[in-house]
Amino acid sequence: MKIAITGGTGFIGTRLVNHLIEQGHEAIILTRNPQQQPKKENVTYVKWLQEDATPEKELEGIQAVYHLAGESIGNKRWTANQKEKILKSRIDSTRALMSILSKLNKKPNTLISASAIGFYGNSESAIFTEKDEPVDESFLTTVVGEWEKEVAKAQELGIRTVYARLGIVLHPKEGALKQMLLPYKLGIGGPLGSGKQWFSWVHIQDVISLFYFVLLKAEIDGPVNFTSPNPTQMNEFGRTIGSVINRPHWIPIPGLVMKLLLGEMSTLVIDGQKVLPNQALLHEYQFQYPHLKQALTDLLQE
Repeated sequence: MKIAITGGTGFIGTRLVNHLIEQGHEAIILTRNPQQQPKKENVTYVKWLQEDATPEKELEGIQAVYHLAGESIGNKRWTANQKEKILKSRIDSTRALMSILSKLNKKPNTLISASAIGFYGNSESAIFTEKDEPVDESFLTTVVGEWEKEVAKAQELGIRTVYARLGIVLHPKEGALKQMLLPYKLGIGGPLGSGKQWFSWVHIQDVISLFYFVLLKAEIDGPVNFTSPNPTQMNEFGRTIGSVINRPHWIPIPGLVMKLLLGEMSTLVIDGQKVLPNQALLHEYQFQYPHLKQALTDLLQE
């Protein structure tokens, strides 16, 4: 299969491209700087988001698209400028992608776009599945909602469209887990905020496998939660980290301290939502790492 990918050089994109190549597919990565990318067998780099770029000329014949482009939400403090960049990067890249797809003589069968469980908003008591609507109007809820509206325009082109609503992706050198590990390694780990907030996590390998699973399952469309079937509360999550790496779990960090340190971005760790992957389970996806201790043992083993 010939598959186009935006964000194909990022944390998830790099691993997804490698998986697609291993499965015998051809990857076409849309990037601002194709000349700076390393050569890989069965990987082509195509310029986009530049004034002189005409990617549609090189994308005729693609059968699927993964859309992973967008400014990271967890790398910088959420100033007004950064919040605008987070939203604008998603809207602008999606609109650029829709423009490309509209120009193709033969449209791809499938578009799978990254999204986020931030869509649902925050709650300590609600349980969210793909059928649920947002419960608040937080920044992330707004961003994801606007993002998915732009992605939905692919349906007007007759393209099967999937919104991959990603939970907290676990990897020891990237994202939330990397940040949470440091205090435990220093022997000062403990619950963040109340400790009661839900942490809907997913192992990086299940993320890659799910992205491939929904590509092959033509009957799946709309939102799909990319989360483990066994979310856990933050206190238990931290306790499990301590258990796996043999470090204490004892010094709590109050939510007020996290807000002072991180500002509005603190919502990523002191708020949460309990999200279940009903669509994945309904279509009989077999999670490789359904349980937290199993996942962390795999990721954190020396």
